[in-house]
Amino acid sequence: MNPQNYLNARPDLYEQYEEMFNPTQADRQARRKRKPRVDPHTRKKPEEQVVETLADETAGLEGGFQTTYQPGRYEEGWLLDSLRPFYDQELISDVVATVKGGKEASVYRCVATPSTGATWLAAKVYRPRIFRNLRNDKLYREGRDTLTFEGRVLKKTDHRALRALNKKTAFGEQIAHTSWLMHEFKSLELLYAEGADVPRPVAVSENAILMSYHGDEQMPAPTLNGISLPREEAQQLYEQVLANVELMLRHGFIHGDLSAYNILYWQGVITLIDFPQVTNLYTPAGALNSNARAILERDIVRVCEYFSRQGVPANAGHTLSRLWRQYARGDEDDILADFSRWQPDEAEGDDDTPAGETTSPR
Repeated sequence: MNPQNYLNARPDLYEQYEEMFNPTQADRQARRKRKPRVDPHTRKKPEEQVVETLADETAGLEGGFQTTYQPGRYEEGWLLDSLRPFYDQELISDVVATVKGGKEASVYRCVATPSTGATWLAAKVYRPRIFRNLRNDKLYREGRDTLTFEGRVLKKTDHRALRALNKKTAFGEQIAHTSWLMHEFKSLELLYAEGADVPRPVAVSENAILMSYHGDEQMPAPTLNGISLPREEAQQLYEQVLANVELMLRHGFIHGDLSAYNILYWQGVITLIDFPQVTNLYTPAGALNSNARAILERDIVRVCEYFSRQGVPANAGHTLSRLWRQYARGDEDDILADFSRWQPDEAEGDDDTPAGETTSPR
């Protein structure tokens, strides 16, 4: 007789074998390991609430977070875990395509729910341990507070978190990652509220940012680096980019990685993206960030290089000197040294729009 059929015919044997071979029946240590830890101060939930919770969990498991987009084998776990909070909050109902892949993060086009007022939303999902892949992130962190997931500054009295950060433990790396992500989200919130040409931030999870999508169903908005513009339009957009740079400086920070690769173009409109490395112009103590000028210089040079190729007389030296004089309360000798190092050609003139006459963003 087949052993399985025999056991099926004698269900009482299951209980007998369980008592003989289940270690939790005789092993006290095994029982302790198996027993879940419960906070003694936790109040017992009402029966109706328990039933409702179980019903919601069952619906989530049965309905699931199934996406039209089919992620790769190693992508699926962290992608769905990162976006599930947006699904649970009924902000998105599906993920349909990849918008952009990268070493640091990937962006996906999602189907938005009616409550968001949008048809599509873009979800920027950081890759696992992305904070390890960023080169020389210390350069950007000068003057930046460490932010919690709630967007609050990490308290100096939180010695456990501070020790973890200094020792770069797994917990410390997660804190750093959260802070990096929250700086991007909070920067988008501030800039969008001030009228900058940036995506509209919608929500944030522990590993992703949900924001407005730029493009249509056929294609996402391309970045400027792959586009050739008529000179007249290029001049207008150049002034628009500088207006955004000035808006950021007025609020005390610098993009930190601005170039044609981080500016979207769609139907004549630009959108600045990618703000995780946003850099403070000043430290919390009010001192000028020692890296600020070099970072601003790099942003300005990259922007001017692109627009110069489009026929715009973009002068990086004049632009940097004007902005630094206007927004940095630095040493006058540093400002003059910065200006002389560029040695701009007098014949070129100052091609920038005079201060106060730049086009306002959006």
